[in-house]
Amino acid sequence: MDTLVKTKWNIDTAHSEISFKVKHMMISTVTGHFEDFNASVETETEDFINAEINFRAKIDSINTKNNDRDGHLKSDDFFNAEAYPEMTFNSKSFDGSTLVGDLTIRDITKEIALDVEFNGIAVDPYGQTKAGFELTGSINRKDFNLIWNAITEAGSIVVANMVRLIIDLQFIKESKL
Repeated sequence: MDTLVKTKWNIDTAHSEISFKVKHMMISTVTGHFEDFNASVETETEDFINAEINFRAKIDSINTKNNDRDGHLKSDDFFNAEAYPEMTFNSKSFDGSTLVGDLTIRDITKEIALDVEFNGIAVDPYGQTKAGFELTGSINRKDFNLIWNAITEAGSIVVANMVRLIIDLQFIKESKL
């Protein structure tokens, strides 16, 4: 009986970025990032089909380049970083182009699907084997109880409900399990 060998890959945070974009007052787009995150992958194949992917981000690390806005996002109006310090993602399936998994924000878990572009595997100048991915998708923030909003004098909402996710990941091959 053959035993399957799994390969573990850990995030290369120096070459990865977790970002989101949301419309502000319906006339411009605000971009934010999570600065403190971790991710790992376990796979049995070089194409990462059906890989197990786990991700965590510290809510306190949110950065939109505006301290007042970041503080508001960390408050109970949005993420409530004090009560829910992390958001997590755990994969259910990956077919090579779509990653499906459970995203947990606050105390709400919903299944989401992300489009994935696998950019391949390369060996860096230091002999480390790396794999690169670009992931995109959208979520409705209200599905995760991020419900705060306001209306401008002209009747526009301040924060759109749909949030675009743009995730660039590079993993370092660690070991066979």
